[in-house]
Order: sequence, then C-alpha cells, then structure tokens
Amino acid sequence: MASRPVAVIAALAVAGLTLGPVAAVLARAGGWAALGPGDLDALRFTVWQALLSALFSVALAIPAARALARRRFAGRGLLVALLGAPFILPVIVAVLGLIAVFGQNGLLNGALRAAGLPTVSIYGLHGVVLAHVFFNLPLATRMILQGWLAIPAERFRLAASLGLTPGALFRMLEWPMLLRIAPSAFAVIFVICLSSFAVALTLGGGPRATTVELAIYQAVRFEFDLGRAALLAVIQLGLAMAAGLVALVLARGTGFGAGLDRQVARWDGQGRAARLGDAAWIVLVAAFLLTPLAMVVARGVPGLGQLGADAWEAARHSLLVALASTALCLAWALPLATRRGEVLGLAGIAVSPLVIGTGLFLIVRPFANPFALALPVTTLVNALVALPFALRILAPQAEAVRRDFGRLSAGLGLTPLAWLRLVLLPRLRRPLGFAAGLTAALSMGDLGVIALFGDPDRETLPLHVYRLMGAYRTEAAAGGALVLLALSLGLFWAFDRGGRVGAEA
Repeated sequence: MASRPVAVIAALAVAGLTLGPVAAVLARAGGWAALGPGDLDALRFTVWQALLSALFSVALAIPAARALARRRFAGRGLLVALLGAPFILPVIVAVLGLIAVFGQNGLLNGALRAAGLPTVSIYGLHGVVLAHVFFNLPLATRMILQGWLAIPAERFRLAASLGLTPGALFRMLEWPMLLRIAPSAFAVIFVICLSSFAVALTLGGGPRATTVELAIYQAVRFEFDLGRAALLAVIQLGLAMAAGLVALVLARGTGFGAGLDRQVARWDGQGRAARLGDAAWIVLVAAFLLTPLAMVVARGVPGLGQLGADAWEAARHSLLVALASTALCLAWALPLATRRGEVLGLAGIAVSPLVIGTGLFLIVRPFANPFALALPVTTLVNALVALPFALRILAPQAEAVRRDFGRLSAGLGLTPLAWLRLVLLPRLRRPLGFAAGLTAALSMGDLGVIALFGDPDRETLPLHVYRLMGAYRTEAAAGGALVLLALSLGLFWAFDRGGRVGAEA
C-alpha cells in the first residue's frame, strides 16, 4: 500500500498550495475587511443555484447511467466518451453553444415562434442552473456509471438465478450502490457550482444573480479590496468543506466485494417498457448535451483558415501544460485516494481560483518574474483544481481494493512498490484512465490563472481565443474554439480509452 510518508507529503503540499495564497492575500491586505451590501445576497444566490444544479444533475444522471450500464449498442463507447465533452468544454465556448440553442435567436425559441408560443429567456437563475446541469450532468453520469460497473457481474447472475424481480434487484444491488455514490456526486457538483464565475458572469442577468466568485472578482478587479476578497474566499471554502463532509458521512457503506473481473451478460431490464425507457433516456440526454456542441462545430469550421502561427504555438503550450498537469495530479491522487484525502482535496476547488492566482502572484513576485513562470504555475494550479475530481473517481475503487486484498498482501509481505504494481494499479486501470482524461481536458480548457500571468509569448489556447474575442475577430475565435474542443476531446478519449482497453466501459 502507499506508504504513510508519501501520503503526508502529498497532503501537506495540497494544504500549503490552498491556504498559502489566501494567507499571502491577507498579509498584503493587512487583515480582514467587512462584507459589502450585496455580499449576503450573493451568498444566498450561490447556495441556492448550487443546490438546484447539483440536484437536477444527479437526478437526471441516475436513469441515464442505468440505461448505459445495462444496454449494449453500436457506438455506445463513442457516446460514453462524448458524454464527457460538456464537462471538459471551456466554459465560454460552452456558453456560446447553449446560447445558440436556448438563446433569444436560438433553435428552441425559433421553434417556439414557429409554433406561435411565447419564447423563453436563458438569462437569470434558470439560465445559470441550465448551464450548470449541461456541464455537470455528464460528470454525474460517468461517476454513477462507474459505480454500476463496479458491481461484480456475478451478483447480477446470482440475482437472475434466484429469479429476483426488478424491484428486488434494485433494492438489493442498485440502491446500496446509489447510496454510496450519489451523495458524493451531489457534493462534488455542489462545490463546483459554488465557485461558478464565467457562467454567472455571462448568464446571471445582473446583481440579483451574482455568485460569491463574481463578488470576489469585483472586489479584486474593480475595488482592489483584498481583505474582503479573502473573507469571501474563506466563506466559500467553509461551505464547500462542509458539503464535502456531509457527503462523505452520507456515502458510508460497503461495496459488493471482489468478483472474478469478468463480463457477464445482464438479464434484468429485458422487458419492452424497460428497453423503451432506457432508449428514451439515452436519446434525450444525448440530444441535450450534444446539440450545443454541434452548434460550436458548425460555427467554428469557417474560422479555421483564419488561425495564425501564434494560435498553433498557444495550442502547443496548452498540450504541454495539460500533460504535465495530468502526471502531477495522478501522482498526487494515488497516495490521497482515501476518505480523508478526499476531504483535503476538495480545497482545490473550494478556494477561489482568483484568490489562489492572486496569492501565488504575490508569493512569486519577490523571487522571480511571475510572467516568466506562467506555464509552470498554471500546470501546478490546474493539477490542484483537478485533484478533487481524480480523488472522487479513484477513492471508492481504491478503498475497495484495500478492503478486499489488504490482508492477503500483508500476509504475503508485499512491499509498497509490489502492492502498487501487482494489485492496485491493475484494478484501478479504468478509473485511472477516466481521471487522467478528465484532468487533461480540464487543463486544456483552463482560463483562470493563465489570464493573470500569461503574456503573448506564453499564452495558452483558451487565452488566445479569449483575446481574439476581445479583438472582435469572432470567426478566428470560433475556429480557435473548435481546435480547443478537438484537443480537449482527443486527450480525454485517448486517456479514457487507454484505461478501458480490455475492460468493458
């Protein structure tokens, strides 16, 4: 098993990189400041929209993941890979796709006008929740799907041989798995939505739909009130850590033990109603998630010819940052893949990225030019931000392996390296591939710290696209966004597929 000193070092690194920047900001500000008049409203809106977003994402993901777990059809593997696209899509690109479908002049309102019905607005609370469900429904689906696939196939064969009804099978096998996985998925999505910035900025619709992260941005950008920004960041951190602790308490429960690691056909859900229901869920979820992506592709193809050499250099920077972030994140996650490690890892997305970026800027500045370290700093922060997702994916399976094989390995006297090579890594192959793909794709689309440190010689592709949009070169920006989408999906597919080779997805 992973040695305790390695886990302690990894934990100290996470704690230092999340709390250190906040301390640096506080030191620069000279202490805490009072909350502004609209901060309490922003806090209430943040919690409410995060609750709704997490609730709808998980509720819709359960039937979709169940349908994917028990159906086999041509193109299923490709669909499973594509369902991860919205979550790994750069936020501003995804928002453009949603506006193309649900905006005032989008496909939906065009159809409503043609039918003589009133149109709908994408702006406000419902727009923010819609965008968050678009981003997080695939994540919830993949997390719950992994839980369904982790149930040993022999259990389903035993259920079939005993003649269990669908209701009894759900109570005996599926409901315990959902109690173990769904609360954690809810908490992870809740934490993600707590720090919503770009979605609230573009679809929030004004002061009544302002999140805490937006309030931090206003405090830093327009008022340079670092004390107030740090206080808001600490409040956000407290909310996120509390949500994580609640989820871990609710998610307690054992798995189904070890199977023979082989695929056995499913006998449940073979009735006509079940097949039609599964097909309907797969089609609806696929249409909801993939139509905006199709609109991004349609609008991006004409702009590919307008991309210059600087765009491809920025793409190279993004690839290097993504691969390095992935290696660092997995090296971090393996020794921390426990319940305590998950709680600590939540800090990576619970603390405001804007505050982390500002704090790192203040820490680095006395020793080196922070702009020269833009790419290494971005790599470090991207690995930290992706760590909670990697831990949520790896921890359940890693704990099951320790529970099922820990005594045997102790009896055999395996060294930590032999345990890692012979026992842990072979059984984590599928979640490791998924975690690596997710980390690489998120890093490819990041537009956070690099926006603070990046200059034209060290910009990444998301920053290059953002600058093209600011220069009103919309067609070139659309082309760059399409390249960014292709690279993000390509990295995700390559890692995820690599983890599933020889195993059923």
